[in-house]
Amino acid sequence: QVQLVESGGGSVQAGGSLRLSCAASGRSISIYHMGWFRQAPGKEREFVASISSSGDHTYYTDSVKGRFTISRDNAKNTVYLQMNSLNPEDTATYYCANSRDMVGIRARRVDYWGQGTQVSVSS
Repeated sequence: QVQLVESGGGSVQAGGSLRLSCAASGRSISIYHMGWFRQAPGKEREFVASISSSGDHTYYTDSVKGRFTISRDNAKNTVYLQMNSLNPEDTATYYCANSRDMVGIRARRVDYWGQGTQVSVSS
């Protein structure tokens, strides 16, 4: 079993930046593809970004391309999401998850979820 704990959320003004971290425990995440998702109040949880187990391949939803960067450090068992040029539409609770399916992860076919970290962006 993998336990995932997100951190780094907070409140920022539009145009600001945040770096989210997802620390894993229980077993190594080096064999898993990892993803970030977000859920705004009253909306479904949506895919944001994913990274392959090796870190060689990344994928982003269109709305964050060029602004967000997903990365991982398998030695630290941690995944990151660097978020730049934030806007109010990015306000949501952000979750990380692991998956064995690099395509399916975009459809939320994951093994475990973290508890989430809140990001609030004011205009």
